[in-house]
Amino acid sequence: MPADLNDYFKKNGQGGDSSPKNSFEPPQFFKDLGKKAGLLYLLIILIGLFIIAKPFVVINSGEVGIKATAGKFDPRALAPGLHFFIPFIQDVFVVDTKVRIINYTNNQDVAVHTSNSGIKYKRAISVLDARGLPVSIDLTVQYKLKADSAPQTIATWGLSWEDKIINPVVRDVTRNIVGKYTAEDLPVKRNEIAKQITFGIENKINAQPGQPVKLLAVQLRRIVLPQKIKEQIEIVQIAKQQAEKAKYEVEQAKQIAQKNAALAQGDANARKIRAQGQADAIKIEANANAIANKELGNSVTPNLLKLRLLDVQGKFNEALKVNKNAQIFLTPGGVVPNIWIDSKNRKRSLSVGK
Repeated sequence: MPADLNDYFKKNGQGGDSSPKNSFEPPQFFKDLGKKAGLLYLLIILIGLFIIAKPFVVINSGEVGIKATAGKFDPRALAPGLHFFIPFIQDVFVVDTKVRIINYTNNQDVAVHTSNSGIKYKRAISVLDARGLPVSIDLTVQYKLKADSAPQTIATWGLSWEDKIINPVVRDVTRNIVGKYTAEDLPVKRNEIAKQITFGIENKINAQPGQPVKLLAVQLRRIVLPQKIKEQIEIVQIAKQQAEKAKYEVEQAKQIAQKNAALAQGDANARKIRAQGQADAIKIEANANAIANKELGNSVTPNLLKLRLLDVQGKFNEALKVNKNAQIFLTPGGVVPNIWIDSKNRKRSLSVGK
């Protein structure tokens, strides 16, 4: 190195063997950071492991947690909230305890469709009736897992407990009950069959150890019959409707006839009552006249007749004084008054007529 450069570095304290007078010193923070670098690296590694392992779980309402330690389920279910566990040793399974639904139907394009909303779709239940004819049954089953016994249920049946408890029971009970009836009787006895299916499913599910599931409802939505059976039923229904219509018309005509007969009988009774009233009135009047005549006859005495005869005779005598030419006819017995004719007036009328 040239002498002038050596002199330069020596002068500025940046070269040679002499110690620098104004050397650079790092901040104390960096000096401490260097000493604690191992602890910082360890903390970063722990945070990374915490994020990756995620040793906690949040359980929402309508759910329960089942903690498993080294593969063994804890018999107590974890309630909704925040729960911690030991990663790689413990695990928590979240199980839905809300109301769940299985729809058995052929309206879905997919054979089995599972929805996150707790609704499942499965194929309709195929059944052979009492004569071996194929029948399809559409059902809706509502149920939910019991929270208290959820750990035992999952330990026994696994997480696919629905396909092991609900589905086989529903299909088995439906086939056994519907298979007792003929296809023609199924629509007629629909309500009876629906009650039997509900009762049978409920009994079989409750018979499971620990009663893991609560059955809420079973609805028989539709019975799909073979086409020939449907046509026969339609023919029978049409015949029944026509028979009912004819029966109604006959009953209506019968009622009209009874009404007319009642009206005619009423008129006849009215006429009979009126005739009877008139007859009674005539009879009463005749009886009254008879009584009056009898009383009158009882009141006529011989002395009264003589008196009346003398009275009439006196009137004749007075008339003869005026009309001396009158012709007199005497009646025998003297009871009836004498009859006389004015001959003068008779001659006058004859002469005038000529």
